Amino acid sequence: MGKFNFDAITNRKETDSIKWNMMDNIYGTNDLLPMWVADMDFQAPTEVTEALMSRVAHGVFGYAVPTNSLHQAVKNWVQNRYHWTVHENWFVLSSGVVTSIALTIRALTKENGKVLIQTPVYPPFYSMIEMNNREIVKNPLKYENGKYEIDFADFEEKLKTGVKLFILCNPHNPVGRVWTKEELDKMGSLCEQYGVQILSDEIHGDLVFKPHVHIPIASIKEGWAQNSVTCIAPSKTFNIPGIQSSVMIIPNNEMREKVMKEQQKVGSHGLNIFGNVALEAAYAHGEEWLEELLDYVKANADYVKQFLKDELPALEVLPLEGTYLLWINCRKLGFTDEQLKDRLINIGRLALEPGIKYGDGGEGFVRMNIGCPRETLLEGLQRLKKALQ
Repeated sequence: MGKFNFDAITNRKETDSIKWNMMDNIYGTNDLLPMWVADMDFQAPTEVTEALMSRVAHGVFGYAVPTNSLHQAVKNWVQNRYHWTVHENWFVLSSGVVTSIALTIRALTKENGKVLIQTPVYPPFYSMIEMNNREIVKNPLKYENGKYEIDFADFEEKLKTGVKLFILCNPHNPVGRVWTKEELDKMGSLCEQYGVQILSDEIHGDLVFKPHVHIPIASIKEGWAQNSVTCIAPSKTFNIPGIQSSVMIIPNNEMREKVMKEQQKVGSHGLNIFGNVALEAAYAHGEEWLEELLDYVKANADYVKQFLKDELPALEVLPLEGTYLLWINCRKLGFTDEQLKDRLINIGRLALEPGIKYGDGGEGFVRMNIGCPRETLLEGLQRLKKALQ
């Protein structure tokens, strides 16, 4: 047994938890086991909670600015985990990656401009493009032999249509792919060829399982660094999304100034005191916790794979290269998406994310959050079996 007890059950009901207390808004009832939204059920690293408690004990909560030590913690983390040397003047702090996506879309494209995404993909990619009056252009991922690949011929054809911004998801949510250097090379080269800027959502970049390696696309070539906005955050990594802190890494001065101007337009002034404290503590002291977390989540994924093989062989769980979100193919069961949802809710009493929420290609899939204690996982699998056997 490791240093950290990921088997511990923490009661999250009645704690203002979206995951545990807002299912009635999504599923019609809170009487479900929640394995849906990307929010783990593990307590954050002790160093994070201790840093927050120390700051609370001070008792004065005036306006705050990020410290030099915060910037150094981010620099060290990116260097040590991704082997990418970054500079603190490249950093733009933001309350969250979705906020960063919206700001970047507004800063780097004009109304009715074309933005490329790879479907199925995280729903805010769609909504942030549409709500800012831009046009969605889709490059559907190819699902072949139980794995997703990029359709590069289609990718290039779509870039030729006048796309101005490409939103990359790496690791990809929901399909769990960690894009290889060769795949990133092809995408980066094509974007360079057609003058398309890159917004890379790398919020799950720390949650990658060996032998896979997370590579920021901006770290591959200087030209791509100068053409990219890279979004990282401690939120998914250390289970602190409710504290709302993230970082945009923007090496290009002109691009960075445009994004910062959009922040000013909406009155955004970076992180609050606790966002600063949590971000620094997580990146400065959380690596040991993360390494044990990765082992635990990988064991959870292996358990699900074996369970489905033994108990629900018609279901296919895709290989988990990154994230703690399993993408499960239920198409062989022959249910419609509405029937699948109904059985999970009313028979299994289980809350999973319906694949159709992620757009084209998500039909017949569900997404399961396995960032939870083993006891919760086992209960969830029994409920899944009850619903779909």
